[in-house]
Amino acid sequence: MDEVLKQAEKMIREGADLLDIGGQSTHPGAEQVGVSEELQRVIESIRSIHNHFPEAVLSIDTYSSKVALEAIAAGASMVNDVSGGNMDASMLKVVGGLNVPYVCMHMKGDPLTMQKEAVYEDVTLEVLDYFIEKKAACIKAGIKDLILDPGFGFAKTSRHNFELLRKLSVFRMLDCPILLGLSRKATIYKTLGIGPGEALNGTTVMNTVGLMQGAQILRVHDVREAKEAVELVTAMRAT
Repeated sequence: MDEVLKQAEKMIREGADLLDIGGQSTHPGAEQVGVSEELQRVIESIRSIHNHFPEAVLSIDTYSSKVALEAIAAGASMVNDVSGGNMDASMLKVVGGLNVPYVCMHMKGDPLTMQKEAVYEDVTLEVLDYFIEKKAACIKAGIKDLILDPGFGFAKTSRHNFELLRKLSVFRMLDCPILLGLSRKATIYKTLGIGPGEALNGTTVMNTVGLMQGAQILRVHDVREAKEAVELVTAMRAT
């Protein structure tokens, strides 16, 4: 737990606006660990961080409505669901009842199978259509604060990721904040012929492009560098 608190303190000190906490890997090929194991991994961490840093905004990264419910009770204040409610039919209703912000991500299939489903005629149009339907479903479920995540790397090839980033401004028509999650992903390091540990500069480049295209939230490993990108883009727009 000490390591969890140290990492939380470091990210808060560097300017993180919220901390995203998850106990289920969503990397390609990741298998489900089960709700009980997921709860064991996240609830005490959330409770501890919330107690030590009560001003911190905590997000629970889960596609389980039970985990979401217990995480909010432990101190989290928003739900980040990579499945957009597709892996738990109760998720949207539960989040609506909790009256907390909801991050709805686009993904085809699940983490175990998603890379086999990276087939689109027009990836931007298909993700847009998905979000139009999901926004309506979220509103119907009582969700008032909806954040959209195009799901870079989730059932998408590098070509799909680059196309989505280039056309990211299209999603502004949905009138919801857009979350960008590209930090140190394979699209960056494989394109550059390097490893994930060397992908900070590439991440900053991609984040800057995303900010210019309308992204409002960056999900990152490296907080200070991301905050600098936000500050510079904001300053440029203010001139």
